[in-house]
Amino acid sequence: MIENAPIQSIEHDGLTIEGYSRAAVQTYWRVPELKVGFDFGAQPWSFMATDTWFVSHAHFDHIVALPVYVARRRMMKMAPPVIYMPESIVEPVRQLLQQFTRLDRGRMPCDLRPLRPGEEVDLSRELIVTTSATRHSVPSLGYIVWRRRHKLKAEYVSLSGEQIRDLRLSGTEVTAERREPLVAYLGDSAPAGLDDCPDMFQAKVLICEMTFVSPEHRKEKIHKFGHIHLDDFVDRRDQFQNELIIAAHLSTRYHPQTVRRMVQKALPGMLEGRLMLWL
Repeated sequence: MIENAPIQSIEHDGLTIEGYSRAAVQTYWRVPELKVGFDFGAQPWSFMATDTWFVSHAHFDHIVALPVYVARRRMMKMAPPVIYMPESIVEPVRQLLQQFTRLDRGRMPCDLRPLRPGEEVDLSRELIVTTSATRHSVPSLGYIVWRRRHKLKAEYVSLSGEQIRDLRLSGTEVTAERREPLVAYLGDSAPAGLDDCPDMFQAKVLICEMTFVSPEHRKEKIHKFGHIHLDDFVDRRDQFQNELIIAAHLSTRYHPQTVRRMVQKALPGMLEGRLMLWL
């Protein structure tokens, strides 16, 4: 395997979170068990087999490797991928790929699909993705991957199999859909992106940015440019119900040891051991 981009990985309750994120450098994630990826700040070779992607926004450190990914899959004779992204950037991205086609003289086959806040995407019978508005300096979206199951309604639990079958045949809906938020991906956003989507706090795994940690960086200015500060985590520490919280997208201004020291001081116990710094 050719290693052309750094990858960190963690497994939690049957889900593997892989990727890397550093502000203004590169951000890319995938969850192989769910067969989805998020953002294209780089494209590790091992990520090529994942053919469904969700782009949070069009800053270069989140999208620059999209043409590389599409071209590699074409060269490897793999099926065109499906790439979801904010509605307003679909046409510019399509034009960008057309220019690469002129330069590379190779096709860039992919299925670009627009999304707006509040929409849903069916991945399979069991999995669905919902979108939410985030607060960044350019149009952006957050995503949650849900597991959905259909459970027999309480009023029919005592019935026999034949009775339930007859109800179904008569057109009665005997089951109700239940959803479990598995993975939430915030992308780049001010804290309002979390606050406006409470389900982010409930997902089994939350991938969240924490771009700034130093007291010298004022929250008001950070929020204006669509980012989150360590203090925003402290202010919301009682809201995080997630089993695993990945704090990523740290600014390159900080040395990893500095980040660890500041976060551990501000959040002793690292949110009961649920908070992981992706450094």
